[in-house]
Amino acid sequence: MNTDKQDSNAISKALEEFYFKGIYEGNVEALQEVFHPGTLLFGDVKGQPYAKTLDVYLDGVKNRQSPKESGTPFNGTINSVEVINSIAIARVHVKMYAFNYDEFLSLHKIDNRWLIVNKMITDK
Repeated sequence: MNTDKQDSNAISKALEEFYFKGIYEGNVEALQEVFHPGTLLFGDVKGQPYAKTLDVYLDGVKNRQSPKESGTPFNGTINSVEVINSIAIARVHVKMYAFNYDEFLSLHKIDNRWLIVNKMITDK
């Protein structure tokens, strides 16, 4: 296994600066910086199947009141990042509104940038 600390740090930085910030602020442009355009999202929320394309997900973010706008607490935490060559998996936790999400984010290094290529989500 070839784990590169610089890549792990770059992934953490991208998740903090674009992913968590984009969710918290409802900032679609920030989210587009960290998602590959072909990303698919799967999982379950409140026991119901969850499957979306990136465009549908971003439209939902754009058209909802963000946690920042509503003044509600938001917490995004990176639990772990594992890197092998040009692929990685990040396990993150997002707490917002009445949701308590555990997520697995698959990332790929493309043109020297780490991008989310798949998002798996469950609400506990």
